[in-house]
Amino acid sequence: MPLFASLYNFAHWLTQNREEAEDLVQETYLKALKGFASFQQGTNFRAWMYRILRNTFLTSRTGLSVKMTEPLDLEENPAALPVTPDTPESVLLARADQQAVQDALERLPVHFREVILLCDMEEMSYQEIAETIGIPIGTVMSRLSRARKSMRELLETQVRGASQARGAPQK
Repeated sequence: MPLFASLYNFAHWLTQNREEAEDLVQETYLKALKGFASFQQGTNFRAWMYRILRNTFLTSRTGLSVKMTEPLDLEENPAALPVTPDTPESVLLARADQQAVQDALERLPVHFREVILLCDMEEMSYQEIAETIGIPIGTVMSRLSRARKSMRELLETQVRGASQARGAPQK
């Protein structure tokens, strides 16, 4: 995936808003161009760009306030269509699962959300994440572990709540 698209995806996950994500990426590129002299040849350019984006987000009105936003409408962000035709029920369940994961991810604090996104969505190595965020690799690993545990707990709570709403027996 091209760097621009990856930066936009990360920005969109952080901001939870298409327009703010576009502005954030644009500001990131402007800052990178203005500060290109500070880029050290031989270092990781991708991590440098992500660091600029992240720092810009954290110093923006959205990053530090970390306000809760309304989830995107499914019409604006449709679930990917399956490669093979499935039943309407399986498509509905897949969308519900995707929405549950997105809801849980949105509820995580930014410092947890960003390590999950960089590792699992952008497929960065722990070293790249450490360079991007400016923390030691050990901290990346512990944050990722705690973030995934929090995601599991949030998803389990959602599943339990859905089971209770349907009147299903609990274990």
